[in-house]
Amino acid sequence: MNFFRRWVLHNFWLKALSLLLATGLWMAISPDQQPAEVAIRVPIEFEHVPRHLEISSENVPEAQIRVRGPERMIRNLRSVDLHAELDLADAKPGERTFDLTAQQVRHQRDLQVVQVVPGQVHLSFDTRLTRDVEIHPQIAGNFASGEQIAKVIVTPERITITGPQHHVENVVAATTDPIDASGTRTQATFLTNVYISDPLVQVVNPTSVSVRVIMNTAASGH
Repeated sequence: MNFFRRWVLHNFWLKALSLLLATGLWMAISPDQQPAEVAIRVPIEFEHVPRHLEISSENVPEAQIRVRGPERMIRNLRSVDLHAELDLADAKPGERTFDLTAQQVRHQRDLQVVQVVPGQVHLSFDTRLTRDVEIHPQIAGNFASGEQIAKVIVTPERITITGPQHHVENVVAATTDPIDASGTRTQATFLTNVYISDPLVQVVNPTSVSVRVIMNTAASGH
């Protein structure tokens, strides 16, 4: 009991305070708490895009964000933990440059954004246009002598596309994936997909397309 009183209870609060200070000092100099930096590439997120507008820039840059924080957090940091955001609420048709700063990066509380590259983003905007275009199937194949394609029936015949106005206006027709009709005698039906070569133009309600190939022979005259 005397030993306990002498070495444990004597100046107890002073010893407890010393222990707390020692623990705090250890945590302060712990390798996991030392500051570290890392650069992470993340996609730029566009918020509040007006409904009637489309981004017509073919290449939208990513952002490289350099952040500083405790080494433990830096080691576990992923690209999904950082969000570079641009507010496009007041965007109009044409070209515009937006500043991209540390204040537009959402991140965990203990991290500090040191640098954002690029510091500016230049985008082009166009009015959204939606219209129908014909579907022209791509058909090829090797057929028996005297046989040839007499008729092609596409279902549906047209499809709806949407995107930046100037891009949509330049689409003459949609096409399909290549169809190999080799060996077809009287007729055959193929299921395929519609393809638009312009990456900024999208198909509204994508669906499979039925292509019916009807053959004819020179001998029959049909």
